[in-house]
Amino acid sequence: MLPILLAAVSAIAFGTADFSGGKASRRADPIAVTVVSQLLSVPLLVALVLVVPGTPTVADIAWGLLAGVAGAGGVMLLYRALAGGMMAVVAPITAITAAVVPIVAGLFTSSFPGGLALTGAGLAVVAIALVSLGEGGSRTGIPTRLVGLALAAGGLFGVFFTLLGQASESAGMWPVAAVRASSIAFGLVLAAATGVRLRLDRRVLGWAAVAGLLDSAANALFMAAAARGHLSIVAAIAALYPASTVLLALAVDRERLRPVQIAGLGFAAGALVLASI
Repeated sequence: MLPILLAAVSAIAFGTADFSGGKASRRADPIAVTVVSQLLSVPLLVALVLVVPGTPTVADIAWGLLAGVAGAGGVMLLYRALAGGMMAVVAPITAITAAVVPIVAGLFTSSFPGGLALTGAGLAVVAIALVSLGEGGSRTGIPTRLVGLALAAGGLFGVFFTLLGQASESAGMWPVAAVRASSIAFGLVLAAATGVRLRLDRRVLGWAAVAGLLDSAANALFMAAAARGHLSIVAAIAALYPASTVLLALAVDRERLRPVQIAGLGFAAGALVLASI
C-alpha cells in the first residue's frame, strides 16, 4: 500500500510541475526553463540527502546519472509541447507512453508485466489516436508536431522511470541527487551549444521555481515507491500525473476538449488502470 501511496503523491507533484513548466515555457525557451528550474531545486535536494541518507553503490549512482539525462531530455520536449497549448491533450499522450515503456521493459526482465498490463499497453495506443484527433476524425485538434513531441517526451520519461527504478532502497536519496547533477550538466551543455541564455524574467522565474521544486520532490517520492514496490505498477501509477495537469489546464487556462478527445482520455484512464494491475 505504501508504494502505491508514494507513487500517487509523486504523480500529483509531477503533474503540477509540468503545468508550471509549461506556463513558463510559453514566455521563455524550454531549455532555459528546464535548467533554471533544476538549479533552483538544488537546496531541496541537499535537504533530502541529509534527511534520507544512504550508502549508494557505484551502480546506484550510475542509474541516477543515466536517468537524469533521459529525464532532462523528456522535460525539455514536454515543455516545448506544452508551450504550444493544449496541455489537456499533450499531457495524457506523454503519460501513457511513459507508462508503457516500463511495461515493455518488463518483457525483457524477470518482472513479466502480465496479460492485463499488456492489454493496457494496447489500449494506450487507441487512447493516443483518439486524444490526438479533432472533430470528424480530422487532426485539426492537435498538430502532428505536438503529438510527436509528446510521444518522444513520454518515451524518455518511461526510460527515466525504468532506470531510476533500478536504484536500491539502501542508496537513500543519492540517486535522486545524481539525477539532478547529470540533468543540469546536460542542460548547461545543450544551452551553450544552442546559444540559449539562462535569464528569466521575474514572472517566468516563479513558474520555473515551482516546476523545479515539485519535480525534484516527485523524483524522490517515485524512487522511494520504486524501491518498495513492483516497477511496472509503481510507474503506471506515477504516470497518472496528467490528472493534475489536465485539471489545472481546464481550470486556469479554460482549455476545451472535443468529444472524441474526451473519449480518448477515458481510454487512457483504462489503460493506466490495467497497467497497474
